[in-house]
Amino acid sequence: MGLHWVCHRRNENSWGEKSFWAPEVIVYNDRFYMIYSSQGQTIFGKGLRLCIAVSDHPEGPFTDLYTPLFDFGYGTIDGHIFIEDDSPYLYFEMVGAVGNFTKQDGFLWGAIFGVELSRDLSKPIHEPKLCISPSQPWEGIESFWARSNEGMTVFKNDSLYYMTYSGNHYRDPNYGVGYATSKRPVGGLWTKYEGNPILKNNLSIGVSGPGHNSIVTSPDGSELFIVYHSHADAVNPSGKRILNIDRLTINPDGILNVEGPTRLPQPMPR
Repeated sequence: MGLHWVCHRRNENSWGEKSFWAPEVIVYNDRFYMIYSSQGQTIFGKGLRLCIAVSDHPEGPFTDLYTPLFDFGYGTIDGHIFIEDDSPYLYFEMVGAVGNFTKQDGFLWGAIFGVELSRDLSKPIHEPKLCISPSQPWEGIESFWARSNEGMTVFKNDSLYYMTYSGNHYRDPNYGVGYATSKRPVGGLWTKYEGNPILKNNLSIGVSGPGHNSIVTSPDGSELFIVYHSHADAVNPSGKRILNIDRLTINPDGILNVEGPTRLPQPMPR
């Protein structure tokens, strides 16, 4: 039995016109919400913005709910929603904004911001707060492509919040995954792990540019897995990517470790 993929194209009710990407689906109040990016008309001109759609089933169809979710005059992509005690928090990459996060020396910057949303997910309840921006050498702070932090996932372990994220440009072989921690989901100081990246390329086994991760648990809840994409052609990286999954562990000191990247068969999740 093979997979049967269905392409849900733009329809007459869509705000976005093109560039539909980076969808993420969460279960919230017994419904399935998809946050995604698309490009459409804004009061500032054509631009990328975050949108939310909803469905009663994980496979859809999804109906646009908030399109765009908000518009502060800058590009927003790679949305991720973290729920704690029924409070939803949105994280996203800001691109092409004003101030220190616009193009510098001809290079595009991207930084990760967080904001608490209203309980119905319809709007932010305060101004977005900066979480992290490019600062470590592996993140492409002198990259030919771009200098960015993006593709984040947030989870909580004990009393600490973890944000895994990607640095560099997705077409760069050195695109990878690092993480930062904070004592607060939004508005607190996020500290990057000095040993970043925790997931990087391994050209000897054909892995280039691993990044934009999500984190899931095994069926019995005893294991963590990191799901990410990498370049389909490790020798000639492009926008074509393939899906990967590896185990993620947390040691007694709270340090994250990816058991990968791998290319050989691994034990099934428990």
